Amino acid sequence: MPPSTSNPPRIAVLADSDTRWKWGALTAGRIAPGPSMEAGPREGAQVGPALDGFLLRGRATPTARQLREVGVRADSLREVTAVEFLRAMAEETYDIVVLSLVGGGVQAMLHGLKRVWEGREKRPVVVTGYVGVVYEKLADGLLLRHGADLVLANSRQDAERFRAVYEGVGADASSVTEVALPFLGGAAYTGEHDPYTVVFAAQPSVPESRKDRTYLLDRLIRHARLHPERDVVLKLRSKPGEHTTHIEELPYQKLAQKHDLPPNFRLAYGNMGEVLDRTDLLVTVSSTAALESLHRRIPTVVLTDLGIREALGNHHFVGSGCLASWDRLDAGHRPVPDEEWVARQGVAADGSYDTAFDAARERIAKLLAQPGGLAPLTPYYTPATAPGYLPGILARHHLGPDGSPLPGAPAADKEPGPVRQIVRRAARGAYRHGVQRVAPVIRRMGEL
Repeated sequence: MPPSTSNPPRIAVLADSDTRWKWGALTAGRIAPGPSMEAGPREGAQVGPALDGFLLRGRATPTARQLREVGVRADSLREVTAVEFLRAMAEETYDIVVLSLVGGGVQAMLHGLKRVWEGREKRPVVVTGYVGVVYEKLADGLLLRHGADLVLANSRQDAERFRAVYEGVGADASSVTEVALPFLGGAAYTGEHDPYTVVFAAQPSVPESRKDRTYLLDRLIRHARLHPERDVVLKLRSKPGEHTTHIEELPYQKLAQKHDLPPNFRLAYGNMGEVLDRTDLLVTVSSTAALESLHRRIPTVVLTDLGIREALGNHHFVGSGCLASWDRLDAGHRPVPDEEWVARQGVAADGSYDTAFDAARERIAKLLAQPGGLAPLTPYYTPATAPGYLPGILARHHLGPDGSPLPGAPAADKEPGPVRQIVRRAARGAYRHGVQRVAPVIRRMGEL
């Protein structure tokens, strides 16, 4: 039945990392027809839809600390395999399903959901999209997401690019729906704090090399020494041993242990919105935090020290007015963003953000009210269109070419016992140790 004010929509969100859980859960509250979740990710107060969260088991499954930092509450939250999630979708009834996963995960779930909903009179509306700036693998990522009822684009620019890709391969582009990043919010910047605060928003995988990451850390420390009157903050995404959307082999906090840090330099974790409350200058290589900062009209710099390159993602900010080097920042430079560029990115610093999700809500309401229910999911990739690509993607999630579970696929009937939980945590810890400690050593040995 279509949702109503007396019967709020029921939404399931499947996410594979802390940042994707944040995007998926907040998006669910924004796009649900009727009363929506409050805007700020810090409050996370649910006033509208019933939200069930599912965390896809894998290397980046968020820890309890990461979930607390995200600050979004759900009516239920549990860890599942892909097959367990599909079983839940076959047994339970939802109005909307949000797939907040990497592209391959979305594609696998689309095929799995198509199978488990075969013969059902009505099925949920399926929504997917991107956590932040889309600066690489545009065609690959988009085609892996094709088949969802709504593919959300975080800006006007992304919506145009998404439609061009789909139309260019002869795929239906009607699913592309322009919205905005769901976690933008917070009070607008009104002037300098005391002390003046410079925040560097670190990223797990950009840049990758020890040399480049050490360079950025050295420059941040140098800036703190050059400006002892300023508070200089290194904002970190995760603690050692934790994973987020991307693997972090060389955490900045470990590199910082080798430095004699000045008294006005500190490390910070926690919600980015709370950090931005005290920020006078946000510095990053290409983090989505730059868009959060621009939304609040905080002076924002995207660094050029390592070049303007697709591999870094800072090429996305060409034309923004935010590109600058540490030398300019040390000398007192304060960037002025290009208003037209900012408007095209869905940042909506002009206040139009309040209506950014209207089109998605209207589209979902129409789909839910459609007589006879929705047609089966129809991804662009099928065993006929991509026979050398699709089976491998499905197999990684223990699904066969038709979306059905493969023999021996992990799918527990009940919550794992204490022994299994201990073994799972140990295996995950060993993987993270291998990524952060063993792999860099082997790589350095190979360079000898």
